[in-house]
Amino acid sequence: MGFLFGRRTSFVTREEALPGRHTRPYAVSPTHVVLGTPLEGPWPAGSEVVYLAMGCFWGVERIFWRLPGVIVTAAGYMGGYTPNPTYEETCTGATAHAETVQVVYDPAVTSISALLKVFWENHDPTQGNRQGNDVGTAYRSAIYWTTPEQEAAALATQDAFQKVLRDNGFGAITTEIRSAADAGPFYLAEDYHQGYLHKNPAGYCNHGPNGMTCPVGIANLPAQQEIRPPSA
Repeated sequence: MGFLFGRRTSFVTREEALPGRHTRPYAVSPTHVVLGTPLEGPWPAGSEVVYLAMGCFWGVERIFWRLPGVIVTAAGYMGGYTPNPTYEETCTGATAHAETVQVVYDPAVTSISALLKVFWENHDPTQGNRQGNDVGTAYRSAIYWTTPEQEAAALATQDAFQKVLRDNGFGAITTEIRSAADAGPFYLAEDYHQGYLHKNPAGYCNHGPNGMTCPVGIANLPAQQEIRPPSA
């Protein structure tokens, strides 16, 4: 719950960011508490990874570990400057990281467009550096892609969902979309954050359907083809 900590809504520079540390300052169980799969690999051949941020990672992780084709999820920090940050540091905004969920999936069972449909439909991507009660740069919306296909799907679904949002009276999408290589390393969060809402079923969660539908299967459409939202 980020509102218990700092509320920084502007980004620190690399020079201003906390110095961090060379190694992770805490132990993390190597196995997902729900899925029983390894948080850091190895994963089956052909697995793909995407990193998604949409506010507090507790609810985000639970949304994705429930989906068919998802091999493992993990809560962590990404997109900032401080090496091996802690939760408390990240929440202040002084590391520039976003609370992020690593999603490892089998592309033979699910697709990046299907995962992004869930991403767009379960938060408000127009809020900038916040998500509901959680205020600060750590709670921004972001997609950090690892393949050209993921990049194409992220941009296409963003365009399609922006039309849906405007039709429903919302503003511009503020989601950060960039490569994982550019965003920098993904740092696993502390062990108590992993599978948090499985360990704490009544724990804080501000995620769920936003009432709007994101068209899927659009990444393969010709660039000049107009994408229309489904009829109400």
